[in-house]
Amino acid sequence: MFKWWDGWPVREEVDWAVAARSSLLLKAVSCWRSDADSWFANAYERLPETVRVNPLSDDSEWVEDWLKSVDCKPIDWFKGPGSAWQMPFERGRAEGDVKSILAALHETGRLTRQEAVSMLPVLALDPQPGEVILDMCASPGSKTTQIAEHLGDSGVVIANEVVRGRVNLLVSNMQRHRSRSGVVVNHDARHFPNLPEDGYDRILVDAPCTGTGTTRKNPDVWSRWKPNGGRSMQKLQIDILSRAARLVKPGGRIVYSTCSLDPIENEAVVAEVLRNYPSLSLSMAQDAIPDLTASPGMNEWPALSDDCSIVQDTEQSETFAPPTESDIAAALPKCMRVWNEQSGGGGFFLAILEKSADAPSRRAAEVEETLSEEKAPRDHDGVPRPISEAQSEMLTDEWGAIPEDLWSRGKKILWSTPQAHSIWASERGRRGGRTRIPGGRWRPLKVASLGLEVAHLRRGEFERVVGAAASRIVGITDSGHTKVPSETIDKLLSGEQPEPFDVNSELAEFRGNHLLVDDSDGMAIPVWIGGRTSLMLRTSELVILRAIRGVEPLEESQQTNEEE
Repeated sequence: MFKWWDGWPVREEVDWAVAARSSLLLKAVSCWRSDADSWFANAYERLPETVRVNPLSDDSEWVEDWLKSVDCKPIDWFKGPGSAWQMPFERGRAEGDVKSILAALHETGRLTRQEAVSMLPVLALDPQPGEVILDMCASPGSKTTQIAEHLGDSGVVIANEVVRGRVNLLVSNMQRHRSRSGVVVNHDARHFPNLPEDGYDRILVDAPCTGTGTTRKNPDVWSRWKPNGGRSMQKLQIDILSRAARLVKPGGRIVYSTCSLDPIENEAVVAEVLRNYPSLSLSMAQDAIPDLTASPGMNEWPALSDDCSIVQDTEQSETFAPPTESDIAAALPKCMRVWNEQSGGGGFFLAILEKSADAPSRRAAEVEETLSEEKAPRDHDGVPRPISEAQSEMLTDEWGAIPEDLWSRGKKILWSTPQAHSIWASERGRRGGRTRIPGGRWRPLKVASLGLEVAHLRRGEFERVVGAAASRIVGITDSGHTKVPSETIDKLLSGEQPEPFDVNSELAEFRGNHLLVDDSDGMAIPVWIGGRTSLMLRTSELVILRAIRGVEPLEESQQTNEEE
């Protein structure tokens, strides 16, 4: 029995080699390369499940050992930080314990499930600790989290998404990942604010596109794609990349990428931006990922009619046609095209653009007005702010010592980086710089979230440490935690709820949230201490900690007896 979607059968019951052979996309690829059958043979089977291990996690070595134990293979062209793996089954087809562990590892940020070719742009971007990075089209956030892994606990990645509903998904993914360097914002990338004013060290433009390289995970592309799709997307892509060209620092790098095969969305976009921004030049993309087999960018492509026939002697927009400038045509092969048979996965395109170090800086406008603090635009109440003096004193009372770069947003305490604070504190301009605005605010950036969530407040007072941040907090704070033997941690993980005195005699009279620290390996878990001691962990975290420590859950009857 077939299922149907817009007149096309859905993948579950279909031989896509047959269903896709009549598609316009195959006809177009036959115009873009001479051996389209080689691509087509690798363009319709389900993708393998691929994952990226988070090197910021204390458990990354255990995660890699687990992946090996279930016959995963490292992706040899991926050069960290961290590691990338291909699993021995198709995407979404994990079963049994492997399925539950894999889901829990993703939910707790220890790894990220991500298509392999989607990891390429950040490898090409090559972010360095301490840098200020902009991810212009960030949601759902897999590439943003990969950037955060390069940055560690210094630097900042501004993760932008234009659709408000997708901002929430981006925030969730950044918190899942447990990194400090992210700042999530909500802007149209074509008009991204000029903040910080000195620009960005590196910018990723993973542009919206028609997705013709994604047929293995989005089979409806076979029926939906038409040649006018790329032409209709191109202006948006050029506008976003052009904005990046203005925002990147002299000496900085831009990576432009799509999951499209259409040169109208790829080389033609790059050519137009090179035409308009002579301070930009292409670097050899293959050099950034030398172990991956790929093809050079194209500098010639045919004009296609709506039925994908080659059109001869037709006038077309300069932005759609191959470049006539010899220098641009000679440079385009420095771009990288990854076809399905080369990646063993999806199709992809990327280009590395460098801005010359001697590129002229923006001309400073004559200042006509400097706004006072009273007249300067204010952030709205829901925006993250550095913690107040009163909050600092409250957390110091609770923890003895506190980390630097703490922020508050509503009931949440967030932990970020010095570079994020520098952007917030910096002076900025409007009206082309003619009006100067003091720092100490995010505007004109519309910030939704930042950093790592570390604690919750209740009615303005400290309530609890967030489990995801527990082990990181105890390495900095002096109080609010108690060391206990490994056996005590394991009993709690198994489901036991001992009396506080049996956990540690000093906790006999304590009531409230507390952290227990394994005195052998420093692992910390949050607990609630009342008449009994109970874990405050999400199910996914509990699943992984039990797996790491080899702890079996108590039978339900044993837990009932414990509680009695």
